[in-house]
Amino acid sequence: MTYTHATASPEETRAFAERLGALLQPGDVIVLAGEMGAGKTAFTKGVALALGIEEQVASPTFTIMREYAARIPLVHVDVYRLDHVQELHDLGLDDLLGEEAVTVVEWGDKVSAALPGDRLDIRIEFGDGDDDRVFTIGCTGTSWAPRRDAIAALAGEV
Repeated sequence: MTYTHATASPEETRAFAERLGALLQPGDVIVLAGEMGAGKTAFTKGVALALGIEEQVASPTFTIMREYAARIPLVHVDVYRLDHVQELHDLGLDDLLGEEAVTVVEWGDKVSAALPGDRLDIRIEFGDGDDDRVFTIGCTGTSWAPRRDAIAALAGEV
């Protein structure tokens, strides 16, 4: 099942992500896909707010992975610069998945085969206006089944 939601500014994107982030549980994986500048990091900032992260969240493009401590910790991964899926394993992502953290993987569609099948897939696309974004959200796996109605409500599809 997929859902769509549109925002008209970076602030709306963060607010939408914060509302969605309130539904997250330890061990959840979110795979973000979209063109450069679509809002993957802005979305992650909203998720971080929902998890109680007070420090500034920055794109981990050059560091590949950042961890943030909070009520529910956040592991923020950016695989844009990776050449091989094996690099994810070398970085220790396997050890972090399934832990007590929420994991957000930017450009995750590039490595989806190496990620758990139980996840939230979110594609972010540019809309008509400069700041307009369209989110396509797919829930996969048993852990998302009880939250599908809440995600549909957030997307405005109820």
